[in-house]
Amino acid sequence: MPSYGFHASQEQISPSQLLRDVQRAEAAGFEAAMSSDHFMPWSQRQGHSGFTFSWLGAALASTSFPIGSVCAPGQRYHPAVVAQATASLGEMFPGRYWVALGAGQAMNEHITGDRWPSLEQRRARLAESADIIRRLHRGEWVSSHQGVIDVSDAYLYDRPETPIPLYAACITPESARRAASWAEGIITLNQPGGAQNEVLESYREADGTGPALLQVHLSWAETDHAAQEIAYDQWRTNVLGHPQDQDLPTPAHFDAAAEQVSLSEVLGAVWTSSSLTAHAEWIAESAEIFDQIYLHHVGQDQTPWLEAAGEHLLPALP
Repeated sequence: MPSYGFHASQEQISPSQLLRDVQRAEAAGFEAAMSSDHFMPWSQRQGHSGFTFSWLGAALASTSFPIGSVCAPGQRYHPAVVAQATASLGEMFPGRYWVALGAGQAMNEHITGDRWPSLEQRRARLAESADIIRRLHRGEWVSSHQGVIDVSDAYLYDRPETPIPLYAACITPESARRAASWAEGIITLNQPGGAQNEVLESYREADGTGPALLQVHLSWAETDHAAQEIAYDQWRTNVLGHPQDQDLPTPAHFDAAAEQVSLSEVLGAVWTSSSLTAHAEWIAESAEIFDQIYLHHVGQDQTPWLEAAGEHLLPALP
């Protein structure tokens, strides 16, 4: 039986409000939470980008359930810094934190002024970063490491007794196959046509181990029209395919690229309905193959959704 978590969208909600939201999510009956990690939002309409690692400390300290986060090591964050930040969270909150490592997006990473690497280079950087982070979590002294990433005399003096899980954040079957060599689990997201199932299948076929996590983008409101308005307003910049979703640098670029995105395209990527029964049926299908499911209502006001989910949706899920 899967567990059901709340997704904390840093791009859409201020850190202070999102902290209240995650506390309400636990009170509503969600069993866990996860957080995105953005320097910039996908759209000017979203308009937020709190620093995830700061937020995680407050969120974990003011709740009692597990909370994980996505992170892209290698450019904005040196992997040794990621190792230190994640180890500190694991030491303070044993057994309650995991991190999912991804190859990153230009919208968040370009701020360093470094060249944005090719996809192949980003995937190589991710695998190398994961190895560095894992070695530091194990208590190794990492000295004179030279490769895609350079490390000189790094050691973590504070670590959790049990290293935190390093999952892989994957959207395509190819990234899932490659991640199987180093990841301890996988997280992906709902995609048109159920493509998330193919991502998980590719990970397993490549001997990928560990839990399978799914982030579900959904929109709920009292009427179908209102739910569709929320989805289109907040998430149409998020349905752009490769390479735009990886290579565009700013919210203004995403807004311009999404001018021609139709409502039907958004509805293919965001499960949208005023019926909580319909949402329960969609989620139940994924519950057959995923171990943990994190629900992300794409609206900026989470209170009505949390109340409805706690009272009606969560009790109806398998």
